[in-house]
Amino acid sequence: MKIVVIGGTGLIGSKVVAKLTEHGHDAVPAAPSTGVDTLTGQGLAEALTGADVVVDVSNAPVWEDAAVLEFFETSTRNLLTAEQAAGVRHHVALSVVGTELLLESGYFRAKLAQEKLIESSPVPFSIVRATQFFEFVPSIADASTDGARVHLKHVFFQPMAGADVAQAVARVAVGSPLNGTLNVAGPERFRMDDFFREVLAAGNDQREVVTDPAAVYFGISPSEYALVPDDDAQRGETSYGEWVRHNS
Repeated sequence: MKIVVIGGTGLIGSKVVAKLTEHGHDAVPAAPSTGVDTLTGQGLAEALTGADVVVDVSNAPVWEDAAVLEFFETSTRNLLTAEQAAGVRHHVALSVVGTELLLESGYFRAKLAQEKLIESSPVPFSIVRATQFFEFVPSIADASTDGARVHLKHVFFQPMAGADVAQAVARVAVGSPLNGTLNVAGPERFRMDDFFREVLAAGNDQREVVTDPAAVYFGISPSEYALVPDDDAQRGETSYGEWVRHNS
């Protein structure tokens, strides 16, 4: 199949392209750097010519509330319109577990708006919702740091390897449209504060992790189960310990 991967040069997109290519598919990375801009529509029609599937793992360049909403709504509309014209049979999008529970954030409001546009389109679709990536663990700690202390809530947290996210997206892309949502998460569930306490200690990071009920996570205050899926979610194979050993 010809599968166009929007955001195909990024962290997840490049892994999706690699996995699809390994299995013999014509996986085409599409991004502004390759001449495809979903926000303006530039290069879209050409890129989608002959495409069977479109995978959208792109992300907004800025996260200010109005700008991120504009990005996801405009780029998704442009994509879906171009897909209908090209006869694309399956639209796959990457989203976030618990999006509807995180609407204090303009980013998650934008992701939910993106999902609704996809669901209302005539193009058959699959939405893959993933938990946070292991690759972003350091930035979460840094964003939660005040002085020498890392303030985190005692909420559930189930991160996963970017490669496992890409594997799940690739598998969905080559299958029949779900016309629904698949949740994917890491193999292990933690309490966020306990997880970071162990991770920082293992890395000889001297910052102290403080359990703080008022702590925020990228500007929002998640409830106990907001960041994790139900028990029926598909789980990745890679534990955090395994990931660290292969990425240190």
